[in-house]
Amino acid sequence: MPLAAEGAPSEQTIVRVSAAQLFVIAESAATKGDTATAVRAYEALVQDPSQEVRLEARFRLALIEGKRGNLTRAAMLLRQVVDSRPDAVRVRLELAGVLDRMGDKDGAWRQVRAIRAGALPPEVTRLVDRYSEALRAQRPAGTSIELALAPDSNINRATRSDRLGTILGDFEIADDGKARSGTGLAINAQTYRRLPVSDDISLLIRATGIANLYKEARFNDIAADVAAGPEFNWKRDRLQMELGATQRWYGQRPFLRSARIGATLSHQAGSRTMLRLSGAASLIDNRQSHRQDGRGYSAQVGIEHALTPTMGFALSLGGDRQSLKEPAYSTTGWRAGVVGWRDLGRITLTLGAEVGRLKADQRLALLPGRREDRYSRFSLGATFRQLAFRGFAPLLRVSRERNRSTVAFYDYRRTRTEFGVSRAF
Repeated sequence: MPLAAEGAPSEQTIVRVSAAQLFVIAESAATKGDTATAVRAYEALVQDPSQEVRLEARFRLALIEGKRGNLTRAAMLLRQVVDSRPDAVRVRLELAGVLDRMGDKDGAWRQVRAIRAGALPPEVTRLVDRYSEALRAQRPAGTSIELALAPDSNINRATRSDRLGTILGDFEIADDGKARSGTGLAINAQTYRRLPVSDDISLLIRATGIANLYKEARFNDIAADVAAGPEFNWKRDRLQMELGATQRWYGQRPFLRSARIGATLSHQAGSRTMLRLSGAASLIDNRQSHRQDGRGYSAQVGIEHALTPTMGFALSLGGDRQSLKEPAYSTTGWRAGVVGWRDLGRITLTLGAEVGRLKADQRLALLPGRREDRYSRFSLGATFRQLAFRGFAPLLRVSRERNRSTVAFYDYRRTRTEFGVSRAF
């Protein structure tokens, strides 16, 4: 491997060194605090024809970037090594540590569970146990964003039916009330601030924005949410409590406003499983129909399990109650879902399915029966980390949604495709 050495202005000396010698040079420079030289040497080694040399160079470069505070690049480099060596325990531990410092505690625990899904000798098991006990969310602030172009067969989740059956006969549904297709820009962003109170307690403040924007502004769906509350971290548990408020706009007009109180408990149930319990109660102010004002209650249980270092799944079951002024709009429902993921080299595939039921308390005066829905959704996604740039990677998601309802307005089909970018780790 050639290196250029500076001499007289008109001269240049070419020095050839082996990969092993360049590793020694880099390590020596790092030991002496000459980080710039070490980084240049490891970046040269990342281009070496040998995969083993490239992986070792990425790992050592990630350690330096982590110490320098370049956490995004460190995480990307470590993830690249894990993609090629899923059983590399040391690399996954370092990646877990970087994610933990970035405030992504769930991602850090996911790496630990992936390690425990493999066959480990006793001494390594003890090391992982000690590391697990040391995991704590450390980053005081952070921001994430996801952008995607989203062709959608039903942007307004509306019926394709021409008529609505009532006790007075069939009414014709106007074109504006039917399904419309279109391509929009989907934006999902979040920022947070964590203020330490003690070693195990922090005050977590966050803001979230979600938007689906279309050429016809009357279909724009935008929501903003702010929340704050204490976060408690213990050996195997984390409890988050919050007070929050949400404002939603549809068609550029205020649509819904709500305030809530909620809590989420995360528990490490064994070495490879995470259990989550959450619940919330809210006050609902519908800005377009006061008959739909009232209270909402929800609860959910979820389980995430690592089968192998490269494969796992998550199960969820939740219930929801809307107790509104008009009993015909008050509903009780539940949903159950499963998501599986698999790493294939530097590509992560996800496959999901969700089903649910919903039932209204009473029927609307004009309708022959009360609303009863049967919901299903199937999705397939892929993230391509080999094309990652500055911590983001291209993604592709396809979903098929179907809601069968006894009320034509709520009966719809929807196919949505998303092309965008997301975090690469």
